[in-house]
Amino acid sequence: MDKKRVKDYMTYDVVTVGIHETGKGVIDKIQKTGHDGFPVVNDQKEVVGYISARDLLAVHPGTPVERIMSRHLIVADPEMSINDAARVIFRSGIQKLPVVDEHNRLIGIISNADVIRSQIERVSPEKVYNFMDTLRRLHGIEPTLKRGYVPIDELLPTQARIYQDELEGRIYEIKKGLAEPLIVVKRPGRYILVDGHHRAIAAKRLGHKTLDAYIIMIAENLELGMERTARAQNLRTLNDIAVMDYARHPLVAVTHRLVRQN
Repeated sequence: MDKKRVKDYMTYDVVTVGIHETGKGVIDKIQKTGHDGFPVVNDQKEVVGYISARDLLAVHPGTPVERIMSRHLIVADPEMSINDAARVIFRSGIQKLPVVDEHNRLIGIISNADVIRSQIERVSPEKVYNFMDTLRRLHGIEPTLKRGYVPIDELLPTQARIYQDELEGRIYEIKKGLAEPLIVVKRPGRYILVDGHHRAIAAKRLGHKTLDAYIIMIAENLELGMERTARAQNLRTLNDIAVMDYARHPLVAVTHRLVRQN
């Protein structure tokens, strides 16, 4: 995660508000873009404030932006780690951080949605060791761990579906060299994909032949429960995984159902 920087996830094409504009101009931009706020810049393109839809409540449309905007501005550096940006965003309660260069000129913006996207499918050492401990308890074996590259086309998937929006995020990360390692179990004659199905499909679509992984080695030739589950779901290769549109995500479907019922 240390290599993930704000510059890798921020939006570069930013809509701004000039300091000489009025409240009406900001309202027009909100209606046109759908955004709920904008960085305010001066004639030198330096960031001098931020104005949100909330700032416009009970304000005359002709009021200058300079009198409405918030001057209590928190900004980010493009080299700032994504974890540090996440701490600032969530502890301050703000939704977006303008990203500026050494001269305080705007070069991008990073939002809470960008931070969340960077955190999806994180692989932690605890996750790996917890899985190894589960194997010990279930099968009475002593797996070992190594880091290396695994052949993508030889992976046995254990997840029947993935989601298009997350897949697009993983494709972006792989192109940027930011992807987390997979978690794979290697037993005699088989590579079993435990975690990282979105990353594996993304790499396959990009034409990669191998992918970085935490490889949990098992010397015993035993069938794991996840292999039986994969067989029951007719999963043999990554091509058997269904890619679902975001609108068909179970959480979204439940939300839509509740809305209709109410």
